[in-house]
Amino acid sequence: MKKLTCILFFLLPLFLHAQQTNVDSLVNVLNTQKLTVLEQCKLNFKICEILLSGADGEKSMAFAKRGLAFAEKENNKTYISKFYDWIGRVYGTRGINDTAVIYFNKSLEVAKEIKDKEREACIYINLGVTYRSESNYSMALEYYMKALPIYESMDSKNGKINCSIILTNIANIHSAMKNKKQALYYLEKAKTIIESTDDQKEKIRVYFHLGAMYENEPEKLLENMQKVYENALAIGEKISQGASLQGMSVAYGQMGNYEKAIECAERSLSLGKEIGNKRLIIDSYVALSSVYFDQGKWKECDAVSSKAWEVDTTDLGSGYETLFGITYSNIYLNNKNKAATFLKKFYDIIQKGPNDEKLQEDLANMEVKYETQKKEIRIAALEKERKLYIILGIAVVAALLFGLGLLFYRHRLSIQKQKQLEQENELIAARSALDAEKAEREIIARDLHDGVGAMLSVVKNNMNIMKSYSVIDNKEVDYFNKALDGVDKSIVELRRVAHHIMPAVLMEKGLFAALDDFCRSIPEAEFHYTDPECRFDSEKELVLYRCAYELVNNAMKHAKATKIEVHLNVDETKAYLSVVDNGCGFDLQNAPQGMGIKNLRTRLSAFGGNMDIYSGPGKGTEVNVELTR
Repeated sequence: MKKLTCILFFLLPLFLHAQQTNVDSLVNVLNTQKLTVLEQCKLNFKICEILLSGADGEKSMAFAKRGLAFAEKENNKTYISKFYDWIGRVYGTRGINDTAVIYFNKSLEVAKEIKDKEREACIYINLGVTYRSESNYSMALEYYMKALPIYESMDSKNGKINCSIILTNIANIHSAMKNKKQALYYLEKAKTIIESTDDQKEKIRVYFHLGAMYENEPEKLLENMQKVYENALAIGEKISQGASLQGMSVAYGQMGNYEKAIECAERSLSLGKEIGNKRLIIDSYVALSSVYFDQGKWKECDAVSSKAWEVDTTDLGSGYETLFGITYSNIYLNNKNKAATFLKKFYDIIQKGPNDEKLQEDLANMEVKYETQKKEIRIAALEKERKLYIILGIAVVAALLFGLGLLFYRHRLSIQKQKQLEQENELIAARSALDAEKAEREIIARDLHDGVGAMLSVVKNNMNIMKSYSVIDNKEVDYFNKALDGVDKSIVELRRVAHHIMPAVLMEKGLFAALDDFCRSIPEAEFHYTDPECRFDSEKELVLYRCAYELVNNAMKHAKATKIEVHLNVDETKAYLSVVDNGCGFDLQNAPQGMGIKNLRTRLSAFGGNMDIYSGPGKGTEVNVELTR
């Protein structure tokens, strides 16, 4: 597949898109016609483009600098950026990469200033190509990756073509670094993009790169080379046709279809002779010799290898393969003299290489540079590996800490949920108990009032009737009146108990009226409230009434209070109940809370309320209750 790689580089000049216009006629227009500064810029730029595509860097540099002077005179930053770019390209073609980078960065600075994103992306590609030529893969990839999103955002044919070019260049870097998987990934992306366009030149380039990647998979190699051939045939590009036929010959040879392999190689040879392309002719002969070599047809292998050698005996691209084919064939043909002669040539070309001193020097410099860069890449790789291990270590520790934190958080959340569930269950139980108590109180109050109360009233009436119709002496009258008075007191007390168990006034008129009525029935109690009176949830009114009832009874029973003040204040969101007495008070720290206070707290918590108690020995007691309406 080394031969395919040589063909690939040989094809690169074919993909320049510059129009081959007559430079002389454009120069004549530039020198003889009166043009505006902008027209001068445009014409100089066009000439630069044509000259550089024709590899005439010297003239291209002259017109680029001339155009730059016009652009700076007009302060046309678009063309200033373009000419800086072209000057950088010229230096790049000369291999003066440091200077090329300086001009590319100047062009980039102006492009950013005028916010010309397409020009910016183009410069990023040129910087990537420059660093790629120095095997500085990391910098090359960095600039390619900067250009890629800009072109991806452009919904145009040009944007897609440039995306494909960038992706192919990235794939080449990964291929050079032996990252075949990554190289194929980017080539497949380039293929997907370019297949949505009608640009056949770029399709040729992408398919050829893909084919070269599948050097050991003949079916895929053949598939891509056939696509190269189809596109090259459509635009009449004969060198690409010949190169793809050679690739197809290699694929058929690997598949054992030697007849097709020979046919493809001969068609490539025919195209090479038709257009007079020496490189294509030599590579076609080499492709034929490879097929004959695999078949063991030593005579035919010797014949085509000798023809390749006759075309150019100084060729470095295929010289080794040509001499190897001649030498090996003649060993099997028992032509010892010819085999020895060409073995000596093979040895000489390996040992001595070309005689051109400058080329020898260039090759030596390239080898030194390669070794230096290889060491730098190795050092960079080790540094990356070290940083990667550090990052992985930090990531593992962070993940471990995060996991522990998550477990701790889930544990705490579970405990909180359990507590919340317990509280909710307690509240549900409390409210259920309150509802049951309310229902039971209503039944008891109704039974006392309507049942026992009614019966006592009947007894009283009967006793009054007996008093009217019976003759009783004075002593018995006194007993009878006492009994009648006891019945009256029992009826009053029964009604009072029934009233306090479930006061009807609370249900009918609300908390304010119920507390007022309750406090009036107790000489020691006074009721104070803030206007306006208002009703709210009946269950919450009942809870506050029970609180007041319990606290007033406690003040009379335990604190021996002679003065009790009951305060009620209701605003838009809260109800505040306060019971203050002048009783004996108690020590909050040591005195145990009775069942009544515990029941009050349970009732309040069921409705989201709370109670605070303030007291001390001999200082009376103040109880404040707060409940959301």
